[in-house]
Amino acid sequence: MSAQDWAGFILTVLSIITVVGIGVRWVIKKYVIDIVSELKPNSGSSMKDQVTRLETKVDMLFEMFKEHLNNNKN
Repeated sequence: MSAQDWAGFILTVLSIITVVGIGVRWVIKKYVIDIVSELKPNSGSSMKDQVTRLETKVDMLFEMFKEHLNNNKN
């Protein structure tokens, strides 16, 4: 192979690596944005808001259970 052939081969490989790298970066960036948006509160529909509501309900049920146990001891 001549120097020109090697240069063409190297440029082709670098171009393919660049295109694949840009594609992977775009996909990762898109998914990270989607995941981060689910973890921020947004007035009800995010996963963060749903977990907060469930946490509040569990705390309330736990307090009711403690009260029930205390009432049955007396």
